[in-house]
Amino acid sequence: MRFRAKIVDLACLNHFSRVINTIAKLAKTCTLCLTDSKLYFILSDKVANGGVSMWCELCQGNFFDEFQMEGVAAEHNKIYLELVPENLSRALKTAQSAKAVKIKLTNKHCPCLRVAVELPSLSSSSRIVTHDIPVGVIPRRLWNDFREPSVPDFDVSIYLPVLKTMKSVVERMKNLSNSIVIEANSSGEMNLKIETDLVSVTTHFKDLGNPPWASEDGCQSSAQGRDLESMAEARIDIKKLQQLLAGQQVNPTKALCNIVSKRIVHFILLHEDVSLQYFIPALA
Repeated sequence: MRFRAKIVDLACLNHFSRVINTIAKLAKTCTLCLTDSKLYFILSDKVANGGVSMWCELCQGNFFDEFQMEGVAAEHNKIYLELVPENLSRALKTAQSAKAVKIKLTNKHCPCLRVAVELPSLSSSSRIVTHDIPVGVIPRRLWNDFREPSVPDFDVSIYLPVLKTMKSVVERMKNLSNSIVIEANSSGEMNLKIETDLVSVTTHFKDLGNPPWASEDGCQSSAQGRDLESMAEARIDIKKLQQLLAGQQVNPTKALCNIVSKRIVHFILLHEDVSLQYFIPALA
C-alpha cells in the first residue's frame, strides 16, 4: 500500500487548502478514500441516530502535479484512511507561499500522512517544514460502510439562494431557536422559518429555480406528481445548517437542496472540480 503526491501550482495548492478547511469545519474526524483518479472525504455518522453525513469528491488531476498510489490489492486499488481534517488543514496553512507540497503515506511508529512543505528561501538551500499527521488505516472488511450515499427520493429539489445571504439569515435566526424549518416547492420558492412560543420569523426567497432532475435520467422522482405550489418541509438542527454555511470556503458554482418531507435535507454544492454532499436529518 503506497501513496505519494505533489502539488507545485500555487493556485491549486490554495484551492486544495480551502477545500480541506471547509471539511475541517464540517467534521472532527473523517475518512479519506484514495483511488487513482479521485479523493473522497467521507463522514458517515448514522443519519438514523441524528448525525449528519458528508461526501466530498475531488478529481486528483485538477489539484496534483504528481499522484501515485497503490491500493491494498490490484483488484481493490483503494486506500481508506481515518484522519482529523483539522490537522491536515493546519499543515497546509504553513504552505501559503510554498514552492511545493509533497504528501506521502508513511509508517514510522504508526501510519502517518507526511506533509512536506518546501518554502522559498533566500539562500540556495530550500527550507522544508514537515508535518506528520497520524492516520488510521481502515481494513478492507469495513469499506462497505463508506459507500456514496444515494440521492434520496425527494419531494422537492430547489437551487439555494446566494449562500452568503442564507448564512446571514440563519445566523440571526440561530439566536432565537435551536431548530429551523426549511420548506420549498417546485415553483422556485423557499422559506426559512423559526417558530417558538415567543416569536415566529419567516424569510421568503422567490425565483430560485428548480433543477431539471427528472428529465435528465428519465427517473421519475416523487416530486413529479406534486402540485408545483405545495411545500415540502423539514425541521432541522439550526447549528448543523449554520456549520455548513459558515464552513464554505469554496465558492460553489451551483448549490441546491433536496427535501424529503419530515425526513432529511440533502445539500449539494458543486464547484468545477469539487462536489460536496451534506445530509442533515429532520428532527422529530
